[in-house]
Amino acid sequence: MGLQSQVEKAKSLIRSRLCNPNFIFKPLSESPDSNYSKLKFIISSSITEACNNSILLVGPCGSGKNAVLELVLNDLLQEHPDMISMIRLNGLLHSEENCAFKEIARQLCLEHHLLFSKMASFDDNSQFMIAMLRECGLAHRTIIFILDEFDLFAQGKQRLLYSLLDAMHSVTSQAVVIGVSCRLDVDQLLEKRVRSRFSHRKLLFLPPSEEDVQRLLEHVLNLPMDSSFPHDYAAQFNGKLQNILADERFRGIITSYLNSHPTVNHLLRFLFTVISFWESKSGFLSLENFKTALSSIQRQPKQECIKDCSILELYILVCMKRLEVKEQNSYNFNSVMKEYKSIHDSFQTSDYYARNVCLRAFERLIQRELICFMDNRAHNQSLEFRPVKLLVSYAELQEGLKSYRSCPSILQKLMDR
Repeated sequence: MGLQSQVEKAKSLIRSRLCNPNFIFKPLSESPDSNYSKLKFIISSSITEACNNSILLVGPCGSGKNAVLELVLNDLLQEHPDMISMIRLNGLLHSEENCAFKEIARQLCLEHHLLFSKMASFDDNSQFMIAMLRECGLAHRTIIFILDEFDLFAQGKQRLLYSLLDAMHSVTSQAVVIGVSCRLDVDQLLEKRVRSRFSHRKLLFLPPSEEDVQRLLEHVLNLPMDSSFPHDYAAQFNGKLQNILADERFRGIITSYLNSHPTVNHLLRFLFTVISFWESKSGFLSLENFKTALSSIQRQPKQECIKDCSILELYILVCMKRLEVKEQNSYNFNSVMKEYKSIHDSFQTSDYYARNVCLRAFERLIQRELICFMDNRAHNQSLEFRPVKLLVSYAELQEGLKSYRSCPSILQKLMDR
């Protein structure tokens, strides 16, 4: 097997891992303190001890709430195949009570091979759900209600949540209600009557720790030391990977990315981009692949706009930033020109232009949306007197000046002052 074919096979393996949530979250679930272990304990105890439970899974999009939930449910279905029924609802589709009860009735009929009536009323479907909870409880079968986008069910009169939780308390039933939401305050949205029937269990899905990230990277990127790859190639690949993971520059790349994209899902997307920059002829992953992936993901449109600016426009942007540093919160074109003139008088720069030329450059910056007017109330006022604000952050302007090929050195010094 040639080197390029080995690389293509390694790429295919890693991509398949990145697309498999079960593979990704399995190592993060081994700890007894993990959300996987806690959630599995709560649901399995409800099944084996014939009790009711309700729990919220809360965390930002991409933090692994649904992936961990599916991992737990798949394991429990294998352990208790004849003791679980699942009802899945989504707040985007079923937040209206009549629609939700109809969907619950449809899924219950499908699960238990019963005839579903599309013409059944709201009360009929509600009574049917209560009857099925009772029958399943007598048969020692647990119904698991999965409510995705749970915060949307907590809007309005919350009749579905109240009816469901009340039925779990008033009949001989075995049921678990699992709410999944991106809102951290979702439990505060519940009405008093609903909250009083809720179990108040909540699992918080936090951004992965440094140890979790390290474990995940090794788990996903290491090649297996079996017959699927030549032993020498796999050993060399894994050795080079360990060197990359131990490099301080690599840690800086990962930290920089996770500061703005702190979830597991974003990390997986980043790794997918890294693999796409891995060239077959190189044979092994390199630090440059990670650097290139980071720069492609963290493209800054405003920085690219700054690269297309003229020298005069750069001066105007720097003057505005200096006015902000001086805590001058409200300024206009005339204020900017005073700062521009003071810079010229102090440093005797050769880049000094007439006022009408500066005004045209000022208008171009407005058109490019690098600056804008503070409000539209003074739209009849002359351009020179209308208050403006800068739409570029200090970091964006500084990086834009660094990447500008012919940027005057005085501008860099002015930004550092």
